[in-house]
Amino acid sequence: MLVTPFYAAIFGLFFIYLSRQVIMARRKYQVAIGDGDHVELSRAIRAHGNFSEYVPFSLLLVYFAELQTQSAWVAHIFCLILLAGRVSHAYSNSQVKEDFRFRVFGLASTFTVMGIGSLVILVSAVM
Repeated sequence: MLVTPFYAAIFGLFFIYLSRQVIMARRKYQVAIGDGDHVELSRAIRAHGNFSEYVPFSLLLVYFAELQTQSAWVAHIFCLILLAGRVSHAYSNSQVKEDFRFRVFGLASTFTVMGIGSLVILVSAVM
């Protein structure tokens, strides 16, 4: 049984949470488009946007790596690292007084999954 779809569902729920944060901030500041120069709304928008920019492609790489290696543990490790990184990054991005350590950890985790996932796929395809 494939593991990646299970994590995709978790990421889907987290995406809804981030979407809700944007909607709530938009209601709070009564801004329909843009951020209205409100830092809290701007940060919620970027946390949501960054998630939507990186997670789908990362999950696709994990899925392909899982298919090629036929290894559930590889997918578990990649998805757990990605999940920890994305939660950390979203937390950091949503804070008005940001602690960059969380952002750096999130970015490094995401790039690690993308990079190693890509290499696993390439190596598996060649062998």
